[in-house]
Amino acid sequence: QAVPGGRPPRPRPCPRPRTRRRRRHGEAAARRGVRPEIGGGKRTLGGDIGIGIGIGIGSIAMKGTAGKDHEGEDQAAQRESSSKDDAGAATPSPSPPRKPESTGSGDGSASSSESDGDVDAVLASMLLEMNLSNSPAKKKDALRGSPSPSPEKVLKSFDLDGIAQLIKEDKCRNVIVMVGAGMSVSAGIPDFRTPGSGLYSQLSSYGLPYPEAIFDLSFFRRNPAPFYRLAKEIFPLSGDKNKYKPTPAHYFIRLLHDKGILRRCFTQNIDSLETLAGLPCEKLVAAHGNFDSATCIDTQRNVPVDEMERAIFDFDGNKGWERLREKYGGLVKPDIVFFGENLPLHFFQKAEEDFPACDLLIVMGTSLVVQP
Repeated sequence: QAVPGGRPPRPRPCPRPRTRRRRRHGEAAARRGVRPEIGGGKRTLGGDIGIGIGIGIGSIAMKGTAGKDHEGEDQAAQRESSSKDDAGAATPSPSPPRKPESTGSGDGSASSSESDGDVDAVLASMLLEMNLSNSPAKKKDALRGSPSPSPEKVLKSFDLDGIAQLIKEDKCRNVIVMVGAGMSVSAGIPDFRTPGSGLYSQLSSYGLPYPEAIFDLSFFRRNPAPFYRLAKEIFPLSGDKNKYKPTPAHYFIRLLHDKGILRRCFTQNIDSLETLAGLPCEKLVAAHGNFDSATCIDTQRNVPVDEMERAIFDFDGNKGWERLREKYGGLVKPDIVFFGENLPLHFFQKAEEDFPACDLLIVMGTSLVVQP
């Protein structure tokens, strides 16, 4: 309200909306943990270095300016006292004590070197804090003057002799072996995909719509006879009856177990030659299953392996698989992973449990290209 007889109050200027928006932007950025941009541009590595160096050198420059101001006050006080002495108005008064000057040659080299040392110390500390190097350990070591220690050499040579020496020195207690079809090929069992000699190339007489149908679950439900015929050729029999024998590589895995250093053997093979070599079942993880067990795919009932073996080798027409279907209420097959089935849960559980503890991984007979 206007004061009677006086001048009306001067209106207060409204705050600029842009300032308010800037304040809100800064508060929102602070809540998000984002550092506001300086100078309205993008943050760059050089910008941060420039700001840090400017702050460091500026603080040193302010110290130097403060010293010069003190020297100026001393000189002014001296001039004032001398002028009073000349006029005779007062007795001479001692001038304030001056700061001790740094020792040196008198040309300012000592003070400049001291300032340079302060600048170097500030820059070194800022570089360490900002962690500007792509390799933080190397940057810190370079500034400290101490190189990073080189990693310890594990293998003396990258060959069988080096691995054998490592095992003999008792440095490996959790060995994992991953094996593939190459080990079975050396035992005389064909692999699946090699043109001409692979298993899929030898199934033309089976009357299949495509070679992979022999291991397709939907095709097996419609016609299990081709698989039972193939199983008779690849089923692992015990003792001298078995057509295929374990190789020295299979017995090497057994030897690791006998030495007490084998944690697990993960295999892609379905021929069960690892167990025929004497490896306990609990030490073997068959990623694609094998003939060591059998299940009814409709009722999930476990079927003894010897019954599965008799059904395969007593195969006459369709009597073998039909007899198992009547007894167990559905089709029975070995626990081999067919197309359309998931990998066994046991595979994922043991992989997650074993590999973090592995101290030596041996891969034999596979390039690990085909998944899983």
